[in-house]
Amino acid sequence: MTQKPIDVAVGILVKPNGDVLLGQRPPGKPYDGYWEFPGGKVDPGETILQALQREFVEELGLTIHSAEEWCGVEYVYPHAHVRLHFFISRDWSGEPQSLEGQAFAWQGTVGVEPLLPATIPLLEWLEQVRHPVTAARG
Repeated sequence: MTQKPIDVAVGILVKPNGDVLLGQRPPGKPYDGYWEFPGGKVDPGETILQALQREFVEELGLTIHSAEEWCGVEYVYPHAHVRLHFFISRDWSGEPQSLEGQAFAWQGTVGVEPLLPATIPLLEWLEQVRHPVTAARG
């Protein structure tokens, strides 16, 4: 029997220097100790952006003012089939707080391990977004 995918809003906060925020999954959750981009399940009646904003307040105490839809990825884990909706935000307020007991870190190109499997390919794609190619001057 095929599981219906669970919609998950995921936020990629990008600082002006290109660093992105990763959080570590807390003990007791599947893949505990793995690092991922923060986010969570979309509740009934919520838009994906509303879910993203709610999750960032609940988990990290951050207010996302605006975010741009970036890409979507479906991934089948042993415990769940998820449809991940990735948003990029450069417009938020507050400093991250560990409201669910999770660790978090701002990361450049080399970072923390282990990464959640669905996160790995995104870091490669994200390089193009974090450091856009600038036009050659001549």
